[in-house]
This record gives sequence, structure tokens and C-alpha cells, in this order.
Amino acid sequence: MFPVEPISGKMLDYYVGRRDTLIIDLREKESYMHSHVKGAVNMPYGEIDGYTAFPKGKILVLYCDRGGASLQAARILARNGYKTKTVIGGMKEYRGRNLICDI
Repeated sequence: MFPVEPISGKMLDYYVGRRDTLIIDLREKESYMHSHVKGAVNMPYGEIDGYTAFPKGKILVLYCDRGGASLQAARILARNGYKTKTVIGGMKEYRGRNLICDI
């Protein structure tokens, strides 16, 4: 089992566009459609438990609205053998250059 590594919102930009990383937005589809980090895939938190189809060789960087759900999801995925990182404060704290908004 891998430990869960917390990262700051600023550090999230470091992982955007990297081949060894998959960024996962755990918010509901409506929130994701309104704004999300460039390249992030949407998988609502309720669908993550038991999901094992992520590529094992990638770093999974998870974020949610405020950070609580991404921490729990990262723990679940780490128990399943994934290397995970969670964004402290989630989208409420992210002010990076890779934000995509529909507005």
C-alpha cells in the first residue's frame, strides 16, 4: 500500500500535462462542467469505491470541492495499490493557471 501524499493547490499545476499522472476531479458532473483543472477526468466521489481500472503505473492526483472527499478517495485507491496525491483545500483553494471555466 502506498501512502497518500497531500499537495497544495499551487503544486497541482506541476502535475498538469504529465504523462505519468492522471488528475481526477471527484465533484459532481455539474461542478466539473462549470470549472475544472485542465486535463482532469471527472469521476464523482460516489463512483470511486471499488474502481480498479486506473492505470497502475500512473500517479493519481485527486481533488474535490474542499479536500475531504479527495483525501478519503485517495486512501481507498492507495489501499488498492495506487500511488495517490490529494489537493489540500480542493477547488476552493486552487488558483492555478490551468483552470478551465465555462464562464
